[in-house]
Amino acid sequence: MEDSPKKSDSTSDGLGPFAAALIGIGGMVGGGIFAILGTAVSLGHGGTPIAFALAGVVALLTCYAYVKLSCKFPESGGTAVFLDHAFGANLFTGGLNLTLWLSYLVTIALYASAFASYGATFFDQPPSWLRHVLISAGILLPMSINLVNATLVSKSESYIVIGKLILLGVVVVGGVFHLDTARLAPSEWSGFGSLVVGGMVIFVAYEGFELIANAAGDVRDPQKNLPRAFYGCVIFVIVLYVLVAIVTVGAVPADVIAKQQDYALAAAARPSLGQTGFVLVSVSALLATFSAINATIYGNARLGYGLAKDGELPEELDQMKGGNPLDGVLITAGLSLLLANTVNLNAIAILGSAGFLLIFAMVCASSWKLASTIGASKWLSGTGVLACFAALVALLYHTASQDPKALAIFGGMLIAAYLFEWIYPKVSGRPLQNPHSPKPSA
Repeated sequence: MEDSPKKSDSTSDGLGPFAAALIGIGGMVGGGIFAILGTAVSLGHGGTPIAFALAGVVALLTCYAYVKLSCKFPESGGTAVFLDHAFGANLFTGGLNLTLWLSYLVTIALYASAFASYGATFFDQPPSWLRHVLISAGILLPMSINLVNATLVSKSESYIVIGKLILLGVVVVGGVFHLDTARLAPSEWSGFGSLVVGGMVIFVAYEGFELIANAAGDVRDPQKNLPRAFYGCVIFVIVLYVLVAIVTVGAVPADVIAKQQDYALAAAARPSLGQTGFVLVSVSALLATFSAINATIYGNARLGYGLAKDGELPEELDQMKGGNPLDGVLITAGLSLLLANTVNLNAIAILGSAGFLLIFAMVCASSWKLASTIGASKWLSGTGVLACFAALVALLYHTASQDPKALAIFGGMLIAAYLFEWIYPKVSGRPLQNPHSPKPSA
């Protein structure tokens, strides 16, 4: 346990808790809240704030596992590193790591769908093909930035995050004065089962706090500052999302939300801020989703690079050109384009939430397995495992009856990940490598 603090303590100009928390907030308050707010309201109705709170509880339990694992293993790689430390380099972790890589493709598709929905609000009666043009532009432009200058948008990320938070704060404060509390009454809530399912569908909006783990090696005094950053950002975002949900449900009639589901946050700004507020939120949504796509392409290309180095993806992805994994950028963008243009927004949200619930369940399981090594509570870690799996089962059960196509795609994604991890080493002759653990578990 002593080697981790020494590494960060020696970095006097390392990240403090606020800077680290801002990474997590930026990851969560990215394209997710702009993309799935309308979906959340359609499932939870007046109980939408409860749905967001339920999803937040699951996020907090997972956050505990990330805190313990990051303090012990403060190195780049985050989730993939934790899984390898706990379970070794084998088919099981290889399939999970590839599922994580695929799940980030889904989030890019989700953000691109939101980019298109808000972009279409600037056109009167937009033709159906325009959505595909906007989706494609929302991915191809960030891809080009990553190919030419990957840090162009990331340098301004802190300003974009702060701008988004100020905007959401304005929407919340303005909406408070236009609330119809009757719309939030328990009689307007969906049933508890629907609230749970709604919370899990929108769970992808909480995905992002794990990005702090990737920067853990740059955080000074990690034993003190990592817990502050992780818990601080998750609790802050839970409160923010619940307030946004209250304002949206309480200030906007249900029939309006139903018609404007794909850009519900802009609709929520209209009662207090008028058309100016609607346009302001739409412009901010375009900027936020564009920035999120850029950052996720950047991160996922590098995740693919790491997996390729470990023998889990083709060696073509294990290539840096000018310090940039160009092939990884192209493949990430290409697969995201295909997904975003062929799967509807609700199904993409389900795929993203299901993928991260599965991965987060296994991160909690890693915390449980390594509890004595990392100083974690087996009870809390085990509760995290059960909560994530229970949420995943509830989500998939609902999806089986409401959107079987999405369930089939999720199942296909898992099967493809494990089949690839089983077949590829045999065909390529490249055995799995685990630089994180000298003795893989049996």
